[in-house]
Order: sequence, then structure tokens, then C-alpha cells
Amino acid sequence: MAKAKSKSKAKAKTNLVPLGDRVVLQRDAAEEKTAGGIVLPDSARDKPQRGTVIAVGDGHTRNDGTKIPLTVKEGDSVLFTSYGGEEISVGDDDYLLLRESDILATF
Repeated sequence: MAKAKSKSKAKAKTNLVPLGDRVVLQRDAAEEKTAGGIVLPDSARDKPQRGTVIAVGDGHTRNDGTKIPLTVKEGDSVLFTSYGGEEISVGDDDYLLLRESDILATF
């Protein structure tokens, strides 16, 4: 009897490479409870304006063609505008793609 080989479904790592002054973020998880202890349903949760930088582009391009590197780097925790950027899904992961100018602060 021949044995069938079992295929393991390994999660393929996708490398997102933003262009120019774009930044890829992973949004922090939404709060599940209020300060008073009330459990919030998914529809009532606010999307957090905080996240972690996953990847950064190569920088701003000046009129003379030189590049100015971005201020943020991979791994930074940032605060960004609530309606900035574009939400994208890659596999099972959700990311936010936005311009560096939409980032308000690092912490």
C-alpha cells in the first residue's frame, strides 16, 4: 500500500512593499469593554486610531529627483487620522495603507 503524503498548509508570508511616501500599518485591536465594564458588540466598536508600522516606502521625491527618507520606520507605534488611508486584506491579515502625512504622532 502506498502512503499518501500529507500536505501541511503553511501560511505564506506576504511582503508588502509600499511605494514612495506610503506606509503599511496594522491597526491595534478594538476595545471589547467600556471603562464601566459593558461588553461592546462588533458593530459598536470604534476602530482604533493606533497601529504598528509594518513596512515603509522609499521616501518623498523632490522636484529634482532626490529622495527624502520617511520619518517613521518598521516597528514604530503610531497615531493616525481616523479616515486616512485604504484598508486592504492580504490572506487572513488586515492592513492599512496610508501616506506618511496621515500619521499624526509616534509613541
